[in-house]
Amino acid sequence: MTGPREMFEARDGEQKLENDPALMPADGGIVFIGRITSPWTTRETCPKNMRTARATGQPAVLTIDAPFRPGLQGLERASHVIILSWLHHAPRSLIVQKPRHAADAKGVFSLRSPARPNPVGLHVARLVGLDIGTGRLDLDAIDALDGTPVIDIKPYFASTDAIAEATFEGRDER
Repeated sequence: MTGPREMFEARDGEQKLENDPALMPADGGIVFIGRITSPWTTRETCPKNMRTARATGQPAVLTIDAPFRPGLQGLERASHVIILSWLHHAPRSLIVQKPRHAADAKGVFSLRSPARPNPVGLHVARLVGLDIGTGRLDLDAIDALDGTPVIDIKPYFASTDAIAEATFEGRDER
């Protein structure tokens, strides 16, 4: 299998899985419900997180495919949405990674890197506009490449989704 995932070179200290999850039989079916339109066309230009994406001032659009548009009913009440995306260009075989900004390698589950066995992206965006008829969600920003598939959308509830006391010891804000 050739593709964008093979462009990633392992850094010192990184460890690959024996079997690439992209080549394993699926445990469940994922259905893409739409796509993201963003100004980001390369990994190098794409913001690394939503804070950086917002700082660019570049809005984004999420378009939901026709069969799933009725599921948008009621979403206009939300100021923010949680978007789950499928980071289809990310490698899936790295289980230990060494981020550029880190001194030591870390397990994938302690990182927010897109490179992971199941490359699910998590984005919390401000919902700027919604047109259920066309399936268009206008967003304040996004940290995903143009054309990234969307697997789910959920309303963000500050009362239950925000955890003020949450910490991650030694967290690097990058």
